[in-house]
Amino acid sequence: MSIQTLRKRVVLLGATGSVGASTLRVLRAHPEKLELVGVAAHGGADKLFAICREFGVRHVALGDAAVAARAFDRQEIPPGSVLHVGASGLVELATLAEADIVLIAVVGTAGLAPALAALAAGKNLALASKEILVLAGEFVMAAARASGAKILPVDSEHNAVFQCLAGHSPGDVRRVTLTASGGAFRDWPAERLAHAAPADALQHPNWVMGPKITVDSATLANKGLELIEARWLFGLQPEQCHAVLHPQSIVHALVEFTDGSVLAQLCPPSMSFPIQHALLHPARVPGPDAPLDLTRLQTLEFRPVDEARFPLFRLARLAMHAGGAAPAIFNAANEIAVAAFLSGRLPFLGIASVVEKTLEKVQPSAPTDLPAVHAADAEARRQAIACLRQFHHRSLPL
Repeated sequence: MSIQTLRKRVVLLGATGSVGASTLRVLRAHPEKLELVGVAAHGGADKLFAICREFGVRHVALGDAAVAARAFDRQEIPPGSVLHVGASGLVELATLAEADIVLIAVVGTAGLAPALAALAAGKNLALASKEILVLAGEFVMAAARASGAKILPVDSEHNAVFQCLAGHSPGDVRRVTLTASGGAFRDWPAERLAHAAPADALQHPNWVMGPKITVDSATLANKGLELIEARWLFGLQPEQCHAVLHPQSIVHALVEFTDGSVLAQLCPPSMSFPIQHALLHPARVPGPDAPLDLTRLQTLEFRPVDEARFPLFRLARLAMHAGGAAPAIFNAANEIAVAAFLSGRLPFLGIASVVEKTLEKVQPSAPTDLPAVHAADAEARRQAIACLRQFHHRSLPL
């Protein structure tokens, strides 16, 4: 058998973001094991086409139809590459016949349709977009069971749980604890938070990530979403899902078993570790980043989450316990509120206010199908925009 046939063929949706950049580093480190056969991004055609040329990728997708049209007009598409366009283009890449594994790292809810399509086609899914399981965890996990495809978590926390659970059944688990850095405002006095600006929120102490997820780290909304995701990924009950603050971001998750033993997964705060684990699973080989040096660790610190300081974490947990459409409503309202904060239209503390008011206004009934999921998401966005208008008494540019 040739080296070519031994390589896993990878489709990367969200190639120009921070997870995409880390994925490309892993691919460069293992050209004999991994082959990139499809890449996609919403915009950023120049950067996407540069990836195509570097890796010799035939299939490329642009979610923004206007950007794709300009690329056609200017004849910018790399020779030998086929351009796919829009939401249907993402689905086409996710179901490529030659693909073995599809890594989904697109922002927001745009990854849901390609994720379901990839699973239906029997493709293994490397999942970095947590919104997919927050919105439609029941449907996504059912699709994986029906096709026999694997869902391999890419988020560092969920990948850590996945590693700790190897060889254990769900009945062995007492609880799962995800760790949170605490984000940019972890050590700020509480009275300063009212004056926090977007530039402040984007100064994450440990990780390099996109703007939205970096703000979510500062509010701990991200950790709440990850608890909801963990529930679905690992077949847990809400009361089994916990989180602690861990400023060093070295321990990524801990699993406590029914006998009282606790397993933890440790590695440096670089996404190359969970991405490589997911793409090469079950193989373990040296990666592009240096491993952990225990002799350089002075301390590993853990603190309880103060839900008064991080109200979005509390609201996410309430949504997880409520079930039904509540997690999707939380996610949609948070996206709207964070976008308003980043554009200077909402103060930092207003994010939680908008999310809480939206949760109060939208009925979180259990969706019976995917159209109901999308309907709940759309209604939550409408209500969140209405809450924003009430918050500062002026119309928002939509």
